[in-house]
Amino acid sequence: MSSFPVHSRESAPKPAHPTLDTVAGLFGFIPNLLGVMATSPALAEAYVALSGIFEKSGLNAAERQVVLLTVSRFHECHYCMAAHSLAADMEQVPAEVVAAIRSDHPITDKKLEALRVYVNRLIEKRGWIDETEMAEFLAAGFEPSHALDVLVGVGQKTLSNFTNHLAKTPLDSAFEQHAWAPAE
Repeated sequence: MSSFPVHSRESAPKPAHPTLDTVAGLFGFIPNLLGVMATSPALAEAYVALSGIFEKSGLNAAERQVVLLTVSRFHECHYCMAAHSLAADMEQVPAEVVAAIRSDHPITDKKLEALRVYVNRLIEKRGWIDETEMAEFLAAGFEPSHALDVLVGVGQKTLSNFTNHLAKTPLDSAFEQHAWAPAE
């Protein structure tokens, strides 16, 4: 049993209402993650704001989904892996790219694989990327600005991954066809 309720708009603290209204307008429902986050209106607002900011980054839609899925895979977040597998489908990210990340295997697309490796290293090394690793990332066709754009996605997903770990957020029915669990 979780200590964190999954709020509806009606049960959420009033300061969370504008954020929940925005999310409901975008998705047609309030995902359980945002229902949990609404317990802390500041967290809910920060997460939605970071999501919007990340969409404005220099990374394209497929690259953003690679970042979000890779962070979620690293943190073994069942909820975000399912949600972003669906989002990747909607963004027309090739199924083999999503499958590779879900199974923690290399991506055949060399640029996307360089991004996946960079994200994993960034998290594993807590940001301490060495010159050789940065050179490999840049040699794949990325710019220094992209190395920093990735941080926005890592921050966004860390907020949601850790929230889901704390709250044991139940998966929404909309994401069930993309359910995921780490290999034992």
